[in-house]
Amino acid sequence: MKSLTDLTFDNRFARLGDSFSTHVLPEPITEPRLVVASHAAMALLDLDPTEADEPVFAQLFGGHKLWSEAEPRAMVYSGHQFGSYNPRLGDGRGLLLGEVANAAGQHWDLHLKGAGQTPYSRSGDGRAVLRSSIREFLASEALFALGIPSSRALCVTASSTPVWRERQESAAMLLRLAPSHVRFGHFEYFYYTKQPEQLQALAEHMLACHFPDCSEQAEPYGAMFAQIVERNAELIAYWQAYGFCHGVMNSDNMSILGITFDFGPYAFLDDFDAQHICNHSDDAGRYSFSNQVPIAHWNLSALAQALTPLVEVDALRASLGLFLPLYQAHYLSLMRQRLGLLSAEDSDQALVERLLQLMQGSAVDYSQFFRRLGEQPADIALASLRDDFVDLAGFDQWAADYSIRAASSDENQTERRARMHAANPLYVLRNYLAQQAIEAAEQGDYGPVRELHAVLSRPFEEQAGMQRYAERPPQWGKHLEISCSS
Repeated sequence: MKSLTDLTFDNRFARLGDSFSTHVLPEPITEPRLVVASHAAMALLDLDPTEADEPVFAQLFGGHKLWSEAEPRAMVYSGHQFGSYNPRLGDGRGLLLGEVANAAGQHWDLHLKGAGQTPYSRSGDGRAVLRSSIREFLASEALFALGIPSSRALCVTASSTPVWRERQESAAMLLRLAPSHVRFGHFEYFYYTKQPEQLQALAEHMLACHFPDCSEQAEPYGAMFAQIVERNAELIAYWQAYGFCHGVMNSDNMSILGITFDFGPYAFLDDFDAQHICNHSDDAGRYSFSNQVPIAHWNLSALAQALTPLVEVDALRASLGLFLPLYQAHYLSLMRQRLGLLSAEDSDQALVERLLQLMQGSAVDYSQFFRRLGEQPADIALASLRDDFVDLAGFDQWAADYSIRAASSDENQTERRARMHAANPLYVLRNYLAQQAIEAAEQGDYGPVRELHAVLSRPFEEQAGMQRYAERPPQWGKHLEISCSS
């Protein structure tokens, strides 16, 4: 294991030059103090977990110190926001401090969010608040624990620096990790500003660093786009299968690597509602839960447009045409796991769709349904779940059809329970739990956010004394308004 001073930097993106990013130093926050750290994320950098207890930890991730090998850069990009093209966005409150190479040969971006103003701040103060920093930290690590591709979060650092949003809040910094922070919007920026050499340089960078197998193909850029489509199809399948709502699927919030990225007003479904809108400023419901699949396809189309100088249009269209079939295949595979089905049958899609239709309007807790379904033998579990549904006759027919499908396995209930519980979490990051931890942290009590993080790090395992984290939310906890404000 390494200490903080022993990290090995290899700043590949910074070497692309000033057309791609701007050198900016972080602005320190006052009285930095550690709120929470992820030992699992620290391990990606080969860091000893005891390093989080050292004073220098909060100093580094509060902007007061910097490694001599770091090259902090604010990245420039553009993107489509709620369907409209914004020609110049960029890191307005975050800095790519550098890239760290670990012992396994992996590269991890160190991205400090809330690091102060940059040339891309667009009149903003460049700060993140404690509330939003905790929410992104919890979501990043919770999604990873569920097996959902995501950026990671190493720590949150609080301060006494005041910032103004709807009210006065305190500034904080989040250190997040990803193999790359390149977004769809990076390619859009160089396409729409008519910088073909930079567009190709960026594509070459991504090929060399993140899609090396595509370099051997006859059409490397086309092969890379095909992989991007595949990765995003799988990502959205995970979101839909596990009831995750991103909330702001602008193209500048979409990762080229197909990982969950840029957490804002996200939510996990409580009661199932296909039309759920987790961002209270999304008046038209563009980014509702049910719209995440077509919006992902739309964003991939926007990326394809930006790649037209590098890839034949017919090849881009062919790859785009694979998105929905790939998504459906990944989604059905995940839902079969959640339902405990060991084989694939043509009727499975209809079985899943019928279940969701029955859930709609019945106030069925989405996560608890699947967990309870595996807790007991199928007939007993179905009987206990029946009263949650409004259409009892419809549920009875579905239950009969499901029982026939589930009975195809020869395993005993102990095996079935273990297998289904491995796919269905007991603990999910509900907004009201995050809100309770945030309110405690804003009063200087970091115990609740650390405990919640620890519980969510093992979402499939029953943990002694943590039953309250597995309960259905109170009525007030189902209707919290979450905005993009940070």
